[in-house]
Amino acid sequence: MTSRNLRAIGVFTALAFALAWLLALPLWFGDGLASPWFTVVATATMMTPAIAALVVVFFVERPEQKAWTLGLWPLRPVRRVLGYGVLGILVSIALVLVALPIGALLGVYPADFANLSGFQQVLDEQAGGVEIPIPLGALILVQLAVLPLAAFVNLIPALGEELGWRGWLLPKLMPLGTLPALLVSGVIWGLWHAPLILLGYNYPDAPGWLGLTAMVTMCVLVGAVFGWLRLRSASVWPAALAHAAFNGAGGTFLLFTTAGEHVDTTQATILGWSGWIVPLVLVVVLVATGQFSSAKHPSRPA
Repeated sequence: MTSRNLRAIGVFTALAFALAWLLALPLWFGDGLASPWFTVVATATMMTPAIAALVVVFFVERPEQKAWTLGLWPLRPVRRVLGYGVLGILVSIALVLVALPIGALLGVYPADFANLSGFQQVLDEQAGGVEIPIPLGALILVQLAVLPLAAFVNLIPALGEELGWRGWLLPKLMPLGTLPALLVSGVIWGLWHAPLILLGYNYPDAPGWLGLTAMVTMCVLVGAVFGWLRLRSASVWPAALAHAAFNGAGGTFLLFTTAGEHVDTTQATILGWSGWIVPLVLVVVLVATGQFSSAKHPSRPA
């Protein structure tokens, strides 16, 4: 790791964190997560890693191949990039969904897979007593079928993060070794969420330190999967699609809950410890089968 790389990483990290905190200040001094501006702030915050990466690339490093340095281009071999893009979408959705029955088996996710009473309750509240003619099961299937489309709907904000975390940062950390690079990038990604997590976002029932610790752990594990997609494809696009699909599938835990039951996200869903089991196993399998060691290093031209 050269001093030049360390300087660039320091500038990138400081800028990404500072911008995230700056955008969150109105929430901290206002109504917090209840603010009508929350969605705008959260979406804008997702763009801060991309801004930090662009500043470093254009004003600090100034490489000749800027788009390539960020993993945006070239998109070749096309089959490889497209293949890992599709794989990223499917794997992300699977990680989110599989966390639910695992949480139910471990007794931390109050599931009602048979009667879907929680989803029925939500529909009844939204419909205002009007009977919905479509069977509940069919509505669930539609919800699940359209999940891959979320990868494209959410792609721009997800790219705002991935351009920084996996597009630029991960390759810069690769001189540390693949596993240390994945660990460090995951920790940085997790801590970057602090302005919103400490307000209660994602972990409303947990004290701030526990919510942030859980977020960092989840980001290390899921970030390693996104990192694998980046390294194998030598492109940021599969990781961005995976991130977009991951975010789009995040609310599916509401489809299968028991009516009237509360979901503790420090324990259940992909955010909680029971949801980390499958991504941990997946990362271990990828490491054991040499999927990282044989990955295409994105810091060298294809």
